[in-house]
Formats: sequence, C-alpha cells, structure tokens
Amino acid sequence: MLIKVLGSAAGGGFPQINCNCANCADVRLGKPGLAPRTQSSLAVSRDGESWALLNASPDLRQQVAATPELAPAGRRVLGGARTSPIKAVALTNGDVDHIAGLLSLREAFAFTIYATERVLGTLAANRIFSVLDSRLVQRVATAPGRPVKLAGGGQDLGLTLEAFPVPGKVALYLEDAAAGPGLGTREGDTVGVRVADPVTGAAFFYIPGCAAVDAALAARLRGASLVLFDGTLYSDEEMIVQGLSAKTGRRMGHISMSGRDGALAAFAGLDVERRVFVHMNNSNPVLRDGSRERREVEEAGWEVACDGMEIRL
Repeated sequence: MLIKVLGSAAGGGFPQINCNCANCADVRLGKPGLAPRTQSSLAVSRDGESWALLNASPDLRQQVAATPELAPAGRRVLGGARTSPIKAVALTNGDVDHIAGLLSLREAFAFTIYATERVLGTLAANRIFSVLDSRLVQRVATAPGRPVKLAGGGQDLGLTLEAFPVPGKVALYLEDAAAGPGLGTREGDTVGVRVADPVTGAAFFYIPGCAAVDAALAARLRGASLVLFDGTLYSDEEMIVQGLSAKTGRRMGHISMSGRDGALAAFAGLDVERRVFVHMNNSNPVLRDGSRERREVEEAGWEVACDGMEIRL
C-alpha cells in the first residue's frame, strides 16, 4: 500500500494568505528551516494506479499537479482523453478545508464519495455540490464499525475503509451557539478512518481532526503500525498568545501536541509503531526545523509530515 501526503497544513495552508505571524513571514522570505505546505489531504493506493483521496483540500488542483501518480494516463488507455486515476474520496468531516476540493473534481469523470450521513447531508444541502454529476459521482454513507470496499469508476481499489467517531466539533460554518456547549455537534460530524489491504493485512489510521484521545480511541489505536494524527497546534492557547485568534485549540475541536492532555502524552503508552503529525496550523512552532518544539516531538517518536511525504506499508 502506498500513501502520499498531498497536503500537511491546516485550513488556510502555510503561509496563510492573510497571516503575517512569524512563521508565515519567514517562510515567505525563504528563510531556512521552513517549507510551504498546502491544506490537509492524503492519497492512498494498493497498486499505484488507482487512488483514493482522504479529504479533498481546497488546494487539490495544485496537489494533483504536483503528484505525477494522480495525472491522467496516456490517451491510448481505456477512458480516452478524459480520465483520472482518482476513483474515490473519503471525507472525515464537513470542514471547508476538507470538502472544497470536491469542486475541482467536477469535470465529468466517475468516482465515489464516502462520508457519514451527517457529512453527506451537508453536501446535499449546499447546491454548489450539485456540479458533481450524480450520474457519475456516487455518494456512499459510511457507518461506524462497518468497513466498506473502496471502489469507483467501475474499479475495485482492493482496499477497505472503516470510519469511526472521534471527539470533535461540527464544522465552523454549521455551528449553532443556541445549541449550547457542543454548538450543535453530533456523532458523525468528525470521524477518523482506518484503511486496510485485506490481502496483505497492512493498515493505517488517518485522524486529521480530533479534540481528545478518549478511552475508546486509545483502545482502537493501541498497537497500530501507523497513525497520521491531528497536529494543528503545539499548545492550546498558541493562537491567542500570538494574537491570531481568540479561540483555544479545544474551542476549535483540536487536541494540542503538548500538555498533560495533549497528543504526546496520550500516545505515550499506546505502542503505536509509527506516529505522524498532519494538519499543522501556520502558528505551530514545529513547522520550524530545529526548533525546541520540533525536537520535543521527534524525541517522543513523532514525525512531522510535509507535502509530498511518501509512506509504504
């Protein structure tokens, strides 16, 4: 199984278009130790020819252009002049930075969207997503604990996908303050996914948005060979301290890397073989090679993903 990190940044990318924080300012200047990143998305394939995307970033067109494996094959192959190796898209929530890229897939080719009923309902309620021709683009609901075979465009990708609920929050544009502390959040608004190859037994977890590692999630991840996990913020009040926002990480539905309740502490006893942070916000100091924070996460056994990162299982 081949995994490619198409985008490793959180919403807005790095640098963010309107941000002049230290990280964004320095990466624009080309200072050493910082690299631009596009918004979070992953691609996975069993054979290197037919691919599934995990989330569809607003930067998807740029990401596909930077990834030769996702380009159309020559015109001599079946499919003619209009074809794509992208056969499926699985969504982990309805955040703009995870669904907006679907609009870049509107050019009349067949693929399948996999998402919870809640997220599919969000797509159905917004007429702009009707540009995805229903005669070509199938929408399949995922249910917790029920693996589905990934397929699309008449092809079986040879992989299974299992969605499972994780602590999180409804997408920002769907928040309802009148609903109380949860802002209208319900099960199915945020999920993680497990992608597996039934033939080889290889499997990994992708969880780009998560508010906490509760007992159920810890039990699920224990002993995993690979987890790509929410690395939005290093510390909970990071954006407040930098003058970028009035919101904590918890308020945004994201666990922090550091702290007693952070990801480093939560994973410390889970015996996960390989741990990779994805979805880093532009404010996160781990984006700087050689920073104290980067050294801390690496010494704890974590990797910090970058665009184009490739993993084979």
